Amino acid sequence: MSRMEITCIGQALVDCITRRMGEEDPSKRVHRAKSISLSIGGDAVNEATVLARLGHRVRLVCGLGQDPAGDLILDHVRRNGIDGSLIDRKAGRPTPLANLLVNEDGSRVSFNDASSLLEDYIPPVLSCDGTRIVSLASLFRAPLDRRDTLLRLVKTAKENGCLVCADTKLPTFRNIGLSDIADILPMIDYIFPNDAEAAWLTGCGDYADMSARLRDAGVKNVIIKAGSDGCYVYGREGHFHMEALPVKAVDATGAGDNFVAGFLSGLLRGFSLYDCCSYGSICAAVCVQNIGAGGGVRSREEADELAARKARLCSSHE
Repeated sequence: MSRMEITCIGQALVDCITRRMGEEDPSKRVHRAKSISLSIGGDAVNEATVLARLGHRVRLVCGLGQDPAGDLILDHVRRNGIDGSLIDRKAGRPTPLANLLVNEDGSRVSFNDASSLLEDYIPPVLSCDGTRIVSLASLFRAPLDRRDTLLRLVKTAKENGCLVCADTKLPTFRNIGLSDIADILPMIDYIFPNDAEAAWLTGCGDYADMSARLRDAGVKNVIIKAGSDGCYVYGREGHFHMEALPVKAVDATGAGDNFVAGFLSGLLRGFSLYDCCSYGSICAAVCVQNIGAGGGVRSREEADELAARKARLCSSHE
């Protein structure tokens, strides 16, 4: 098995994305849509896809069924050069699906069913073999919504000298929160909740209070994703707010995952905390201008050129 830079663990699924056409009469039995499409999704595969396109050696760890949806994901993994050697497929297990309704401003509502619980799937014991980062790409969703699974994965990662990063989700079918993983939180180097997730996790309404609650629990660096308002960062290198790039959003699906992937790429390349956030915001901005989580950044050259353009623009306004 080749040496990996990063391992992404979490959800891989197929999204059915419906772009709404205005406000339809709810009494209608048939509704119009701008478009309906299938897209590969799930936090772990989204992160892995962008990281691979950015030139990194990335492994995906997830559970799939031996069904057409699983075939679609596996084909996507192979085409994007992602290591899928630890993907677990099992007959009779349904590959998770999600139904997403996208509004005209790019915001969305998602529907998930009980197949996302992945009841019979437990991630394998990791052989970190030089891996620098282990990304818990969908913390609080299966398979990362079981305390024993999380503790085993995180302890193994830290014993092997890996950075541990966690992108959070709101739980759907299992109840799990900060108190359930109190002894795990101090082993997390970077956590990436969005504003709604941070509020739910902490019970706080202010970004500084949200971050303080997470840092008091032991997390070293807190990056709160705030959509069109950018991100709020509280970490060992200080705290700051970074505005989002001003782009016209078509579909926000996967924007947070693209942000995290860009941020992790920056970590792997030795960027500062500020520059990691800047690179993440570029990847997110490209994503929201396209349909589906995988419709964003295509190469490191593209992202680096956008980063250079952003830097030139910022310097011209100083």
